[in-house]
Amino acid sequence: MSIDWYNWISLIVRWFHIIVGIAWIGASFYFVWLDNNLESTEEGDDADGHLWSIHGGGFYHNRKYMVAPEHLSPNLHWFKWEAYFTWISGFILFFILYYFGAQIYLIDSQKYDLSSMQAIGISLSMLLLSWVCYDLMCKSALRKKPLIFAVILFIYLTGIAYLADKFFSDRAAYIQVGAIIGTLMAGNVFWVIIPNQKKVVSSMIAGKPVDPSLGAAAKLRSLHNNYLTLPVLFMMISTHYPITYSQPANWITLAAISLAGVSVRHYFNLRHTKRTKDPFIFLAMFFMLVAILVPASLSVSPDLEKVDPQVTIEPKVMSLIKKHCVSCHSANPTSDLFKTAPKALEFDSAASIKQNAMTIHQQVVEYESMPMGEIEMSDEERRVIDNWYKSLSKNPDD
Repeated sequence: MSIDWYNWISLIVRWFHIIVGIAWIGASFYFVWLDNNLESTEEGDDADGHLWSIHGGGFYHNRKYMVAPEHLSPNLHWFKWEAYFTWISGFILFFILYYFGAQIYLIDSQKYDLSSMQAIGISLSMLLLSWVCYDLMCKSALRKKPLIFAVILFIYLTGIAYLADKFFSDRAAYIQVGAIIGTLMAGNVFWVIIPNQKKVVSSMIAGKPVDPSLGAAAKLRSLHNNYLTLPVLFMMISTHYPITYSQPANWITLAAISLAGVSVRHYFNLRHTKRTKDPFIFLAMFFMLVAILVPASLSVSPDLEKVDPQVTIEPKVMSLIKKHCVSCHSANPTSDLFKTAPKALEFDSAASIKQNAMTIHQQVVEYESMPMGEIEMSDEERRVIDNWYKSLSKNPDD
């Protein structure tokens, strides 16, 4: 019995990551919605707001105390493990796919010729330094100017996306930025939101005055997390859509789609308030058009003769790719089925074939779902692809 432990472990970690991520995102969306829909309490009531709601056949009455209530229940519910496990599982998945398979997925030698350790070191450094810079911004005077802060943060993260695109492969660049934003969000929970809430609870138990700035700082970081959620969700699924990250200047695509996500999130945050909200849906549509049209206008016809001389593919494998794949997966498909390469996967060069080796192996050998249609591929030909991929996994520098 043969078991593909690598893919099974990857599947389990990814599924767990999605489960805890949904729990974290759901809590974030709910509490921001709750904050935006609180009604004023009656005079003399020490609560800052309250809300009645109905769900699942029952009635709920929520009350919010910005500093602290006079009496605190011993059965206090905390929302933290969802965030912690989302980051931990995400980092494990990042390690399995992009660090363990750095030569295939993280590195693009046509952009920057890095060793596996160099690429991993740059990736980890970007995670750490991004948190340090963001945290300093949140503690500076900028925290009192939310609009200016948002603009600077957007420029900062777009700059990171630009640098990631210079160092890493196209798809890895998007995931790297997603990992950075996920680190900022989890760091907010671990280093600010939960510690501040613990200080508030400790002060109450000790009968000491509660510092209101602790709650304000926690709320600010929580609001940041809320707006960063949709952009990071897109980055999580971006690997399924090469049409986004394979574009020229793909950092522009990422920035525009992220702004669309922020606009959608802002619309829903304002949905039940009296503030103007409808323009933000049209703004999201505009940013999506920017994501589609701007990179397309920058595209140029690829020079199919331009191949990195350091990247070579076995003649047998190259012959099979040309015979069975490039009629569809090419910059200029000759197949009647497609006008553009499916999923933007183009196998016109040795470098692109090597970079997509795992995908080719999965579709041709593991699932036998490719080539499609009437194009036949013998078992012997599939074994050639299998042996090539296994040798590549053992000797990624070949």
